[in-house]
Amino acid sequence: MSDKVILTCSECLSRNYTTVRNRKNATGRLELLKYCKRCGKHTLHKETK
Repeated sequence: MSDKVILTCSECLSRNYTTVRNRKNATGRLELLKYCKRCGKHTLHKETK
C-alpha cells in the first residue's frame, strides 16, 4: 500500500524529489525539509499528486 509521490519546492516550485509513502500510516500530505539545487538552500518540500 505505498504510493509514489513527487516533492515540490515551496519557494521556486521545482519538482526535485520522488519518494514513496505508506497510505495506511500517513493520511495527510507529506512535507519535508530538503535541499533544493535551484534555490541553493534547504527549503520546505511538499507532496504533489
